Parts: sequence; structure tokens; C-alpha cells
Amino acid sequence: MTAELLVLLIVVVTALVFDFTNGFHDTANAMATSIATGALGPRTAVLLSGTLNLIGAFLSVEVAATVAEGIVRLDEVSGAELLEIVFAGLVGGILWNLLTWLLGLPSSSSHALFGGLIGATIAALGWNGVIWSAGQKGVLTKIVVPAVLAPVVAALVASIGTWLVYRLTRGSEQRVVDRGFRWGQIGSASLVSLAHGTNDSQKTMGIIFLALIAYGSRGAGDALPLWVIVACAVAIAAGTALGGWRIIRTLGKGLVDITPPQGLAAESTSAAIILTSAHFGLPLSTTQTVTGAILGTGLGRPGAEVRWNVLGRMVVAWVLTLPLSGLVGATCWALAHGIGGFPGVLVVFAVLLALAGWMYLRSRRAPVHPGNVNDEWVPPPPAEPPVVQIEPERMEHR
Repeated sequence: MTAELLVLLIVVVTALVFDFTNGFHDTANAMATSIATGALGPRTAVLLSGTLNLIGAFLSVEVAATVAEGIVRLDEVSGAELLEIVFAGLVGGILWNLLTWLLGLPSSSSHALFGGLIGATIAALGWNGVIWSAGQKGVLTKIVVPAVLAPVVAALVASIGTWLVYRLTRGSEQRVVDRGFRWGQIGSASLVSLAHGTNDSQKTMGIIFLALIAYGSRGAGDALPLWVIVACAVAIAAGTALGGWRIIRTLGKGLVDITPPQGLAAESTSAAIILTSAHFGLPLSTTQTVTGAILGTGLGRPGAEVRWNVLGRMVVAWVLTLPLSGLVGATCWALAHGIGGFPGVLVVFAVLLALAGWMYLRSRRAPVHPGNVNDEWVPPPPAEPPVVQIEPERMEHR
């Protein structure tokens, strides 16, 4: 077994680890509102979401083709150097996913992946190594523009839908209305899970395909191997079924107090936008889409409270995702490349395992689990002003 093959195997394993973190990081996108309203029990919700993510991964490969062809200039790098870039980018995405999960922030796994890949590419090839804008391809067209538009459009559509729902049901008994919408939520949440599997698992498929091109076992025009599709589908489904309870709590209880009509409006809006983006090959952030939809339901429901400080923390995480995951990706590439070859990749992989283990242990200090995920949201206490103590001598002097 050659050193280059060993590097390829580590890259594939790391890509599947990213896919797994993508699953539990984004479970909240599909199921947070259904769990918050009681439409589904916490464990039932994540198992259902995992199953539908598995099915959704087989529905399309348009996004996978976008990842492989629309980010890195394949004609400028190949072989071991491209494998190092892909590996470093994956590590950047994984570490950002784990950090935001630890903090309970629903940031974009898609942008974490692309940020890490872009940072590693810039470190290796310079700014020209990334396709920033080239017609229908490039970072600007495929990533930045959808990232800006998706939450805004989702918020607008969801707010209108929520307002109409409450307008049409204002004369009905609330208990009956809530029961009906809870049943509807099961269908809409399932559709979001299916859409998430269709959209997000393909990003990892594209990354693995990129690694296979670098190794030389596949060409840029070849079809995506079946084993790649199956492996990525299983990885994201397993991560989703695990449940990212910290982020589920933030989306379900922290941003808006969700009612069943709001939940149905948010999930239906999110599913429609995500499936549309997958059809056109846009690697959309499901997190930003769902968050925008949930925000919209808070704006559309009369008397609802939107916790703007929670939204502010989310937006800060969104803005920082691309640059900081890119910085991690660039650092990892520099470390791997500086050591060189298989030993360099192995050292970075060991660093990844160490940091991931530390963040997991840190999370156990204040665990979030199915038993407390629906507890009432308690905002952090306001910062108290510093107390200035005056020395007795100075008081007497005065």
C-alpha cells in the first residue's frame, strides 16, 4: 500500500466524519420545531429524520457535481497536493462544526466545508486557485448570493404564511387548530429531512469525488461511484439519528416560542426552498434557510416574541464561518505541507482527533439531551456593572 493511497483513505474517512458531523449539526433544521411543539417526541423525531436523510441522499447528484467542479481549479493542481488541500479543508469544516455545536449555534455546515476548502486552496495556490466568479460557477454565484438571499426569502415567505394561517383560524378553537397543525408538522418536517439529505450529503460526495480525481482513479467527467453515494448517505443519516440536541434547543426554544401553526409554516417554507436549490445545483445552507423561516414565523404571528439577541449570535456565527473555517483550513494545510507527505497528514489528523475529543468532554459539563431539550429558555443573566470600592483613607480625606 503506497503512501498516496494511505493519504486518500484518510481523506475519505475524514470526509465521512464531516458528513457525520453535518448530520447531527443539522438535525435541528428539520426537527427542532416539531420537537418544540410536541408534534414528535425527541427520539422519534431524530430517528425519522435520519431515515429520510438516508433516502434523500439518493434522489439527486446535481450538488455533488457543483462541489467537484465549481470551487477549485482542477487544471492547476493534482495528485498529492490536491489531496492535502481537500484534507485540510475537511478538517477546517469539521472543527468549525464541532465548535458551533458546542456553543449551540446553528451555523452552516455547508459554509464551514467550503470555507475550509477555500482557505486551504488559497494557502496552497494563492487567490487564483479558487474560482471566485465564472458565469454560473464560482464562490460568488454558487455560495455567497444564495447565502444572502435564502434566509431573507425564507423569512418573508414564512411570515406571510404564518400571518395567513392565524388570520384564517382566528375564529377556531385553539386546541383543535394546534392538534391539526401538529399532524401537519409531521409531514412538513419529514419533507425538510428528505430535502436535507438530498442537498447536504452531496457536498461530501463531491469532496470525495474530488479526492478520487486527485488520486487519479477518476476523471472530472466520470460518473459518481455508487459506493461514494451509499457511504455518504449512511454517514449523514447516522449523524442525524444521533441528534444534535444543543442546536435543536437553540432553534426550537431560543429564537421564537414556536406554536404548531408556526412550525408547519417554517418547515413547509424551508422544504420548498431547499428542494428548489437542490434541483438547480445550488449548495444552499439549510441552516440559514430554516433559521430565516423560523424568524419569519415570529414576525408573522401576532404578539410573538423574537429574541433578537439569540439571532444576533447566530448572524455573527454565519459571518465568521467562511473566514474562520478558511483560516483553520489554511493552517492545517501549512502544517501538513510543512511536515510533508503521509506524516504531515497523520499529524493533522491527530490534532483533529485531540480537539474533537476536548470539545466533546467540554460539552459534558452542561449536557443537552432529550430529557431537557424542551425546557423553557432561560436567557443568560445581564452583566452587572463593576463595583468600585473606595478605600477608607480616601473617604476620610474627602
